Amino acid sequence: MDRNIKAFLDMIAHSEIGPRLLAKSDNGYNVIVSGQLFDDKGTPDELFDDYKDHPRKVIPLRPGLRSTAAGRYQLLARYFDHYRIKLGLRDFSPDSQDEIAIQQIKEQRALPDVLAGRFDVAVEKCKNIWASLPGAGYGQHENKLVDLRVAYVKAGGTLA
Repeated sequence: MDRNIKAFLDMIAHSEIGPRLLAKSDNGYNVIVSGQLFDDKGTPDELFDDYKDHPRKVIPLRPGLRSTAAGRYQLLARYFDHYRIKLGLRDFSPDSQDEIAIQQIKEQRALPDVLAGRFDVAVEKCKNIWASLPGAGYGQHENKLVDLRVAYVKAGGTLA
């Protein structure tokens, strides 16, 4: 996989899940969205262990907001169903999750920007896909671009 694509995927996972939960899970691939990511012992309380299918667990995050987001890139179940057919996927494995995230980046016409190291432009183009990206506007926590840029470079990405 191209170095900048890998770093961009790592940045998305860092943004969506955070480094603490990435470290306490299967690098984020088995995380179910949760309003309370850690129990009182400091361990993730929303993980799944079967990659045959999206876990399809509905989690109430706050009044009026429920989500089925799961996996390293916090994909909703309904989008997994679409991409499973479109990409011919057999499961919700780490490889399948990566393939879906790359497809979503392509659909935002951001892949050339990722490959060229135009990080800020690529994030801007992808912000409607991942709620944690700056400017997403979903009313959820959004990370700062400068922090995500640091995560991207730390993951081996290059900037134009």
